[in-house]
Amino acid sequence: MSDRYGHDVLSGDWRAPKRGRATEAPANPGEVVEEVTTDFCGEVVQVDRDLHTVTLEDRRNRRRTFPLGPGFLLDGRPVILTAPVTRTAPTRPTRTASGSVAVHDAKARVARASRIFVEGRHDAELVEKVWGDDLRIEGVAVEYLGGVDDLADHLRDFGPGPGRRVGVLVDHLVRGSKESRIADAISRSPVGKHVLVVGHPFVDIWQAVKPDRLGLQEWPTIPRSIEWKKGVCQHLGWPHRDQADIARAWKQILGRVHSFADCEPALLGRVEELIDFVTEEGP
Repeated sequence: MSDRYGHDVLSGDWRAPKRGRATEAPANPGEVVEEVTTDFCGEVVQVDRDLHTVTLEDRRNRRRTFPLGPGFLLDGRPVILTAPVTRTAPTRPTRTASGSVAVHDAKARVARASRIFVEGRHDAELVEKVWGDDLRIEGVAVEYLGGVDDLADHLRDFGPGPGRRVGVLVDHLVRGSKESRIADAISRSPVGKHVLVVGHPFVDIWQAVKPDRLGLQEWPTIPRSIEWKKGVCQHLGWPHRDQADIARAWKQILGRVHSFADCEPALLGRVEELIDFVTEEGP
């Protein structure tokens, strides 16, 4: 038999409004909404957060102000208007990676005649990551040599002199080493007063990164019969068959460096010394 009285009117949510329940919506400028008690329809032109009000402007340029909250229709749906969320601009860092005061929007200075030389590409990349902002402000270029054995030839080609100083960062500059003998010879040469050679005690620039950044208590001791970088990669369980593997390993290490705090003080002081030397106005 058919039900001559129709369906059960209480089977659904009989309390729900015909247009649905109101949901929150931000009163974004440009949205067109209708205030249900006055039927005033207009575009949101202003929201006052202090007074908690919204101002609408209709197509005849008439304006009316209403309290934020329920009682509005947006695209025919009931909404509770709220103040739009304001996004604050990201805070700019106040310090550079080296710890210096950050100078925002400053143009890089034209490069000075003076230079800083480092032994290899990895040295240059680490110096750039930590001191790059400072070097651009000071106009100091960093060049890598591909080793320190030919330092005297590089200096001869560069021609250090007044206003044309050279700072050199050397790996493993310890008493009695080959590097220390090269540095002594440079300091005694005719260009010695225009060149400053400093160094750190580490076998390689990798060691200037604090070991705990890689989850190590200390950098491993590698036998002299094994190439140091390959030995380190082997100790860490990283691929080390060819130069591409070594390059990828260095990228992982460099990725753990975010500021001067990730590097050993024995490197930090030396680089700061070189920057001061090449930017100092002197003979």
